[in-house]
Amino acid sequence: MRSLIGMLKIIKVFPPNVVALDDVSVKFEEGEIHAIVGENGAGKSTLMKVLFGMLAPNSGEIYYHGNQVNFQNPGQAIANGIGMVHQEILLVSEYTVWQNVILGVETINKFGQIDEKEAIEQVRQQIDEYHFNLDPQALVGEISVAARQKVEILKLLYRNVSVLILDEPTSVLTPQEIPQLFEELRRLRDNGHTILFISHHLDEVLSLSDRITVLRRGKKVGTVQEGETSKSELAKMMVGRNVVFSSIKSESHKGRKIFELKDWTSIDTDGRTRLNSVDINVRSGEIVGIAGVEGNGQHELVNSIMGLYSPSEGSLKVEGMELTNAPILERRKKISFVSQDRGNMGSCLDAPIRENVLMTHHRLNKRFAKFGGWVLNYNEAELLTKEVQEQFTVHMDTSDAEFQSLSGGNQQKAILGRELLLNTPFILLDQPTRGLDVGSIEYMHRQILAMRKQGRAILMLSADLEELFRITDRILVLNRGEIVANLQTEETSIDEVGFLMLEGKHYEAKTD
Repeated sequence: MRSLIGMLKIIKVFPPNVVALDDVSVKFEEGEIHAIVGENGAGKSTLMKVLFGMLAPNSGEIYYHGNQVNFQNPGQAIANGIGMVHQEILLVSEYTVWQNVILGVETINKFGQIDEKEAIEQVRQQIDEYHFNLDPQALVGEISVAARQKVEILKLLYRNVSVLILDEPTSVLTPQEIPQLFEELRRLRDNGHTILFISHHLDEVLSLSDRITVLRRGKKVGTVQEGETSKSELAKMMVGRNVVFSSIKSESHKGRKIFELKDWTSIDTDGRTRLNSVDINVRSGEIVGIAGVEGNGQHELVNSIMGLYSPSEGSLKVEGMELTNAPILERRKKISFVSQDRGNMGSCLDAPIRENVLMTHHRLNKRFAKFGGWVLNYNEAELLTKEVQEQFTVHMDTSDAEFQSLSGGNQQKAILGRELLLNTPFILLDQPTRGLDVGSIEYMHRQILAMRKQGRAILMLSADLEELFRITDRILVLNRGEIVANLQTEETSIDEVGFLMLEGKHYEAKTD
């Protein structure tokens, strides 16, 4: 293999003085899969955005096919055969799946029109090839985050570019879908494509990559060959200390029922049953995990619990209080909530970090606001922000900076910190560690377990089965809108849960 891309002495500083990349030099070879790993805010995405023409470096040089290049925008990069799937989803919500996939590379018939039938069929063939379980004619604005991520990946593969930059492409994929994606990426590599792969999942990195470059706080730590390192060694290079990967939970001391969902049924406007008589109970001091292939009712379950959808029938209680038809603010008095969609549901990206941390607190606690939340106490808000920053290791410049100035992982940590600091008996976590590095995930798991020790009841949805096995007490399997298994975590296995996710075979539920 020969060097295809050379990035030499790249420096990138964000105003006023945040050094994102500090004299980084790295080479990418033709026909390899090269992983870039590091902590949140280490500079991984920034480095790739510089290559893709989204960000201009303050200094440094970029060589492509032996020639110095300076892409002024992503359009120039794409024209030269470099494509990028971003960690944050960049799709047109009002368009369908197939329209988003072909956007910009439409095939026109002799009448100057898009051949809609042919385009839909081409997209459908790719959906079937990658087993992405998507409806090509569904509106992107009405599908889940995981489905939108799949559309982003399909959109890039549809263009068949020679260099693919993938920024956390598996962050919302299920364990069953990831090997299918990896198989195609290896095939593309074997056909001469170069793939630059950003991930926090070190098992994926070791499984997929030919070489791995580690960044820490904007500096390059080193580049290692696949087979010459291990998960623990990579983690130590990333965070500068040893990281524990095994289960860290202690014995639970379950108390009374806190969360009760009974006969919960959801039927959509087309008459399709999305949730069918779902029963879920969570006790104080207990973490219950929800496992399931994306599209089996998780989206409807979370949103109906939070009051965004109304159930067709059933009841919801927290600490015995009936919340089935309660407004959202009433639910928030009892429920802390971390959404998988941090950009649209979990935050206001344009608002200051301080105001994002203050959200909900200002409506529930007079310490932070008066007159029902209309007059804010910014001194107290600043103290709360500092508490979240320190306790949840959120790397930020000032609390006045826009929330979107934080890296994706730091946004997630700020949201998780805000929600865990609410004094609620029940915590609903939907993909809570999505986009976090291994060190941050370990820290967050300890924070979640601390909430369990305090006697709070926690329901957690995660596409990462290893995460569920690491900290949950029970795992419920959701298949086609039904709970098909209720398993004690210590008495089951990842293989068994994975089989149930796919096959939906009913197991006799264990008692609470």
